[in-house]
Amino acid sequence: MKISNKYFWLFLLISLIWIGKVNANPKNPNWPKLYTEELFHITEVMVTDVASPPVAARIYAYSNLASYLVIKETNQSFDHEDLLSETYLSDQNLEIPNPTLTSPEFAAIYAMLKVGEAIMPSGYLLKEKQEEWVEAALRAKIINKKSLQAHIDFATLVAKKVMEVAKKDGYLQLSTLTRYTPQKGEGFWYPTPPAYIAAVEPEWKTIKPFFIENLEAYKPAPMAPFDMTEGSSFHKQLMEVYTTTNELNDERKLIANFWDCNPFKVEFSGHMAIGVKKISPGGHWMGITGIAAQKANLSFAETSYIHALVGMTLHDAFISCWKAKYDTDRIRPETVINQKVDQRWRPLLQTPPFPEYTSGHSVISRASAVVLTGYFGDNFEFIDSSETYFGLPKRPFKSFLLASEEAAISRLYGGIHFRDAIEEGVKQGEKIGDMIWNKIQ
Repeated sequence: MKISNKYFWLFLLISLIWIGKVNANPKNPNWPKLYTEELFHITEVMVTDVASPPVAARIYAYSNLASYLVIKETNQSFDHEDLLSETYLSDQNLEIPNPTLTSPEFAAIYAMLKVGEAIMPSGYLLKEKQEEWVEAALRAKIINKKSLQAHIDFATLVAKKVMEVAKKDGYLQLSTLTRYTPQKGEGFWYPTPPAYIAAVEPEWKTIKPFFIENLEAYKPAPMAPFDMTEGSSFHKQLMEVYTTTNELNDERKLIANFWDCNPFKVEFSGHMAIGVKKISPGGHWMGITGIAAQKANLSFAETSYIHALVGMTLHDAFISCWKAKYDTDRIRPETVINQKVDQRWRPLLQTPPFPEYTSGHSVISRASAVVLTGYFGDNFEFIDSSETYFGLPKRPFKSFLLASEEAAISRLYGGIHFRDAIEEGVKQGEKIGDMIWNKIQ
């Protein structure tokens, strides 16, 4: 059959793209880069589904856990202790027949995509990515046709085991719990402009954490009580938000937007509401994890390990933070400022639809940074390109901890958090991160 020059060159271009994607060398592909690219397909579906921050963290935890399990069960070597031994998963039936696989890496990525497919409402979109992954791996000779089905079967089995565990963590029971109703009275959270979205995941504290045994142990210090008396702690913090946002320079605006990560952002055009696509805070830190793995040139085994660890850390940190949010049920700065100070004021960032105390980004950023620092070491410099897909520039950091500090203070610049929610959130996250890192050592 004769192929026109037009289609010949198109076919050649597509082939080169896929070969380049897997580095064309089956003995030494760029596994950290490839892992990050395949995981981002799951992120894209989360953005499509508008997954809330805690839900996104749960998805990252289980999908990366599947990849880790494949590598663990095929006797790949890790420089650290088994992730499951210090979690509630040690009591679960995750024993899987040990197969002989020529490419555990292929199966690990396939299992990750299978969990993504099963755990998200629009997960069916990942079927195409699974097919593309098979085609790319065959073309690059990462795997051969003879052993392909055995690898797919094993990956599917691992994904099934992971989903059996996920179905028992309390997520499926959330819809049966009592619905949240905003409390009456001053100082309590109330839906905010422009969309006035109802409270997101008010019962997330009922979800099973991986590492945390007692949520009360990570309860933050008491917040400043609602008090509009001039000179009170609350009033000082309120006016700090108001004056800070009115005096932002370009650098602080950039910092706020870089760490926005609000999947619920809505813009209006006339009577039409338009959702603005953004990754979640957890998605940003999974991106940082992938960037660090690539810079350190980790093996596939270590890449899957650190992604699973950060995913599980995010999951636990969000559970702890969400418990604090709905236990305190604190009002957002926007609501108070509009009622008491300036009716026309709007924060730089759109206020997320859940209570204020503690700051979610402060908690999960610090917890992730502590774990990443433990793994990669202090002063690990990196360039954060996690937000370039969404139109924001790259940003350099001298360490994970410095990045987490910027993420935390960005909430003040954005006008969506009080200072005590930020500072206590950092402490809460550090305590969680320290606990997790110490456990797995």
